[in-house]
Amino acid sequence: MFGPASLRAERDRLMLAILAAVGALYRSRHPMIPQHWTMPLMHGLTPILSTVTASFLASFVEVVEAFTIVLAVGVTRSWRPALTGAALALALLAALVLVFGPLLALVPITVLQFVVGVLLILFGMRWLRKAILRSAGVIALHDEEQAFSRETAALQRQAADRRADYLAAVASFKAVLLEGVEVVFIVIAVGAAHGQTLYAGLGALAAFVLVMLIGLAVHRPLARVPENSLKFMVGLMLTSFGVFWTGEGLGAEWPGEDLALLAIFVVIAAASFAIVRWLRGTYPAATQGVAR
Repeated sequence: MFGPASLRAERDRLMLAILAAVGALYRSRHPMIPQHWTMPLMHGLTPILSTVTASFLASFVEVVEAFTIVLAVGVTRSWRPALTGAALALALLAALVLVFGPLLALVPITVLQFVVGVLLILFGMRWLRKAILRSAGVIALHDEEQAFSRETAALQRQAADRRADYLAAVASFKAVLLEGVEVVFIVIAVGAAHGQTLYAGLGALAAFVLVMLIGLAVHRPLARVPENSLKFMVGLMLTSFGVFWTGEGLGAEWPGEDLALLAIFVVIAAASFAIVRWLRGTYPAATQGVAR
């Protein structure tokens, strides 16, 4: 009758049908975007899951850091400047996406893959470098509790200033804008090169909703989030995407097509963990304090 293999096959076919329907709806609302950019589903779910995972994890880290500052502003001063600054930053980010997002449809796909690939390598290596150094103890881990305390102390020193509400709103605005710019870049970068911006956006949205729900429930910084482990994973994924898409932009044909992305990830991960072990032997004493 129906064995485990046939049930898995039916499940995968159902998921592909749902994703195809979502992609068709997306294309119907964005007719300027070529079809071959938007739904590369015939290659399987691997690239889609990779895109969603990378976008979710990267966005989760950035939203946690922005939430810490907004929470500090709201608790120390008031929620009005905190939410006002955050809302203005989100509006500006949305405007940037609306203005520059459609322009990507005008760029040849190979050029887009190469440019985005190089940028992802640079961006991913920056995350990976910090995560490796923190894992090895060369620089300190980022502590959301201490970052919250530091921001709270700075806001309390400004309490007597007549511009206190303005300064609080600016602090919230800057935090959301700076972290949000990284989220927007990651969503566009990991999604655009293979036409999966919709899935990348859904991953980022899921991260935002999850952080907000947890933050509103506990009403304190999310200090127990394994931030460096997440950054390590995100750095590996972004760098892997970068290598893969740079190769595609140059016309390379990867063995196994999209499955080559997993092999690239494994190679970069193995090299990164080897560097961590080497650094731990070179710098045996872990650094104390809070990293910026």
